[in-house]
Amino acid sequence: MTGRRFDIDGVAVSGDHFIGGERVGSERTFTNRSPLDWAMTIGEIARGEEETAGLAVDAALDAFDAWVGLGVEGRAAILHRLADVIDDNIDALARVECLDMAMLFDSLKARVIHRGAENFRNYADLATGFEERRWSSKGTANQVHRMPAGPAVIITPWNAPWLLSTWKLAPALAAGNPVILKPAEWSPLSASLLADLSLEAGLPPGVLNVVQGIGEEVGAALVSDPRVRRVSFTGSPEAARHIGVAAARNIVPFTAELGGKGPFVVFEDADLDAAAKKAAWQYDDSGQVCLAGTRLIVQESVAPGFLERFHAYVDTHVLGDSRDPNTTISPMIHPEHLARVDGFVTRAREAGDTIARGGRVWTEDGLWYEPTLIIPSSNDSEVVQREVFGPVLTFQTFTDENDAVGLANSTDYGLSAIVYTSSADRAERVGRQIRAGIVWTNCFLIRDLTAPFGGCGISGIGREGGDYALDFHSDLKTFQVLEGTVT
Repeated sequence: MTGRRFDIDGVAVSGDHFIGGERVGSERTFTNRSPLDWAMTIGEIARGEEETAGLAVDAALDAFDAWVGLGVEGRAAILHRLADVIDDNIDALARVECLDMAMLFDSLKARVIHRGAENFRNYADLATGFEERRWSSKGTANQVHRMPAGPAVIITPWNAPWLLSTWKLAPALAAGNPVILKPAEWSPLSASLLADLSLEAGLPPGVLNVVQGIGEEVGAALVSDPRVRRVSFTGSPEAARHIGVAAARNIVPFTAELGGKGPFVVFEDADLDAAAKKAAWQYDDSGQVCLAGTRLIVQESVAPGFLERFHAYVDTHVLGDSRDPNTTISPMIHPEHLARVDGFVTRAREAGDTIARGGRVWTEDGLWYEPTLIIPSSNDSEVVQREVFGPVLTFQTFTDENDAVGLANSTDYGLSAIVYTSSADRAERVGRQIRAGIVWTNCFLIRDLTAPFGGCGISGIGREGGDYALDFHSDLKTFQVLEGTVT
C-alpha cells in the first residue's frame, strides 16, 4: 500500500518509505501523533520489516558505482544544490519538525533548519578540500587515498531528528556512500520531507533511502545485513549494545553517540549571573538534549548567590505551545517518556533526595513537565548517576578544584561538560582532567563542524565531525611506488 500523504500545516508529507527514488509502502503501519496535541493523529506511517530493509540495501548497492563515479567534485555540486533547496524550504521544514517533535518553531526557523543545509555544504567542501598525505620512505613514494566504503546505515533518535539526520548524512554522502536512513518512529517526518527535497536537488535514485519503522524490527534487519559497510547510530546505550553486536558479526565499523550526564561546574571566580543564566537554559527542549549540563556542581562559597540567580532565571521560562513565540519550554515527546521522567523524580523523592523546585507533570492533558531541580542525598543517587533526559537538573557543591573534578568524573558517562571560571589556568587544568568528548568553558552548545565529536565511557564510541567523519565513511588505502621506476 502506497500513497500515504497528509497535510501538516500546509505541507504535504509522505508516510511511506523512500527507496530507490520512489515511495514504497508497507502493509503494517504505526500511528504518528504530535506532542503538541496528543489527541491529534498526524497520520499512519509505513512500518518496515526485513523485506523493506533488503529492498533499501538493494537500492543503495545499485546506486553505489554511479555515485562513486561522479567523483568528489560531482557529489559536492549535488550536495550544494541540496543545501540550497533546504534553505528554500526552511519554513516548511520548521512547521513539520515543530508539529512532529515539538521543538520551538522560532528556533527551528531561525537556526536549526539552516544548520542542516550548512551540514551538507561543509562536508561537501571538506571532501573536495581533502589533501592526500604524501611522503617518501625507504625509497618509495607514498600517498593515502580515501575509498568510498559502501552502503551506510544511519539510525537517528527522536530528539533533534532534522539536525542529527543531516549531520550524519552529509559526511556519508560526501565520502561517496549511498545511505539508508532510519529515523526514530516518534519523529519520522522531517526525514521523509528531506527525501522529497533530495529529488528536487538531483540526488540520484538510491543514493538516499529512508526506511520508516520500529527499531527492533526494520532497524535490526538493516544493521544485520552483511552488505552494509558502515553503521552510525545516535541513541541509548542499551540500543547501541545490540547494534554493536550486529555490526561486529559482519566486521562493520560502527560509531555510536549515546547518552550524557554532563557536569556544569561553577567556580567561585566565575561570572555567577552568566553561569546561572546558562544553567537555566539547560531546560531548553524540555531537557531532551544529550549534551545538556544536567549536574550543577557549584563551589560552596558562591552556592547561595548562584541559586538565587538560577531560580530567578528559571522563573522567566514559559511552558506552552512550541508554535507560540512566547514559549521557552516545549512539551515532551511522548507519554511514555513523560512517565519515565516522572518516574525518576518519584524515585528520587522516595529515596530521600530533596526536590528544590518543580517535580510534577505540569498539566493533566499535556506532555509538559515542570522545570525541576533536585538536591541529591548522595552522589550515588540514581538521579545523579543515570540519564533522565528531561527537564530535571541536580545540584551539588564542592570545596576545591580536586573535589570538583572528582564529582565531574563520577558517572559512567562522558559526552560533554561545562565549566565556568575566569581563570585561564584553571580552565586549562580542569578542562584537561574532565573526561568528556567536549568541554565548553563559559559557553555552551557552540559547535565547530570540523572538530571531533563523540563521547567517552558509555556515552559512545568513535568520533564524528570534520575529517573524522569522512575518514570513518572511507576505506583508507596507502598507495606506494618504488621511486625511480615510473616517469
